[in-house]
Parts: sequence; structure tokens; C-alpha cells
Amino acid sequence: MSLKRDLILLLKPYYFVNIILSLSYLAAKKLPIFCNVIFPSSAPQCELDTRESEILFFLLIVVMIRTKKAGSVTMINYLTSSFMYNKVANLILWFYADVRLGIGYAILFVLLGMLLPEPTYSGPENVVYFRTAAGLEEELQRDRKVTWLVVFYTVWNPACTNFAPTFAQLSTQYTLENLKFGKIDVGRYPDAAQKYNVSDSSMSRQLPSLILFKEGKEVTRRPTADHKGKLIKFFFSEDNVKASFDLNNLYNECKANPLKKKKKEIAAAKTEENTHIKSE
Repeated sequence: MSLKRDLILLLKPYYFVNIILSLSYLAAKKLPIFCNVIFPSSAPQCELDTRESEILFFLLIVVMIRTKKAGSVTMINYLTSSFMYNKVANLILWFYADVRLGIGYAILFVLLGMLLPEPTYSGPENVVYFRTAAGLEEELQRDRKVTWLVVFYTVWNPACTNFAPTFAQLSTQYTLENLKFGKIDVGRYPDAAQKYNVSDSSMSRQLPSLILFKEGKEVTRRPTADHKGKLIKFFFSEDNVKASFDLNNLYNECKANPLKKKKKEIAAAKTEENTHIKSE
């Protein structure tokens, strides 16, 4: 299902156009139909020279390292993490071939970046969005019998964007009256980052951070630090989250111990039911 979903996503303009931009120089050089038109002086060869090959090889190494650090776990994750590096490398190659072509590519690069932002997840979810650290803390303390799984994220971080569909899917599978899912944007609300010790810097390795709260207190978080204070890398796949937070057992535990309704709520429900019966 994941592969099928990824293939469908590739049809969206953002992914389709960025794939073309990422492969533009290689296609222009290797396909005679384009090479003969764009590079007429080098048409007999239409091959990459040593410098161009070095740039592409360096790009491959950078993409592999950065996608690994970003915690990419699906095809779409890998593509999203690599687009920026691919386009920068293509920009360098186009300038190397011809300054005019480089300027044209740069203009196209900027325009498409403005007109085609990366799609955000818009599917079903059972997620509560908090606006302040105080709001989150108030909700955690309002009913301490409710267990919360909360994501601390930013909209500009690729790893956070990649994790959004996974978290949404988990929320639809596991949400109960006493097991809830929440999110807070620490980029917009840095007080939450400070209160819960989540770094929101552009170089942060703590984004996203997923924290489980029981009885109003933190019990588990990912990524976490080892005994030396060094962050342990965590890949935010669905299976990893389920295993690390023991979601299946947590769900069964919460389901077996539902919240007791207050007497007033029960009385109001009975009154409404009786009124409905009489009206019939």
C-alpha cells in the first residue's frame, strides 16, 4: 500500500516537476534529441566530461548521506530529501556549460519553488493542534487519566513533513477517549520547545520529537539521548513508532480502562434519551 500511495503522489505537479528539474542536465547531455539542440557544438560527443562526472558523483554521495540523516523511510521521503541537492547540482552544471543556460535554470528554479510548494498532508486524522506550551500543559493536567502522544515539529523541516502522514494514520487507528494524539509547531511557538527541551534550530536533530505523556508526565520520547547525552538516531516509520511506544498494548490498556463519565453527564444523557422516547 505504501508503494502504491507513493506512486500516486508522484503524479502531483510538485514531485513530477522536481524530478524533471533534478534530471534535466543529465537528460540534456545523454539524450541526442535534446543534446543536439541545447549543445550543438558538442553534439558529436554528447557525453559528460570529467568535471561534470565529478559533480554528479559528489551529488550522489551528498544525497545518500543527507537522506540517511533525515530518516527517510519511503521512496517519497528519499525524493523530497534529495530534491534541493539535485537542483543545486544541476544549477552548477548548467552554469558550467553556459552562463545563459545557468541563468535560465536559476529563474525557473526560483519560480517553481514559489509556485509549487511541497504538498502537505491533507488526509484523515484525529489530531489536536496546540498553540502554546501553556495550552498543552493545561490539557495534560485537565484529565490526568488521558494518555497523550504529542509531536513537536516545524513546518520547514523535511523529516517532520515526512512523518506527518504516518502520525495521522496512527491517530486514526489508535485514538480513544483516553488515548489522544497531539501536535505543536515549535517553530511558531518556541516556548513549547524550551519547556520540553526540544531544539528548534535549523540544524536540530530533535525534529520531529515524539513524546508520550501519562498522568500528565513525560514517560517516553524519541529521539532520546544515551548516557553520554548524545542523541540516538530514530527512524520515524510506522513500525518503529508502534514498537518504541508499545502502541498496541497501550491501546488495549486504555480500551480496557475507559474514562468514567461524570454523574451530571450520565444524567443529561438519560434525560435526553427519555425526551427522545416521549417525542416518538
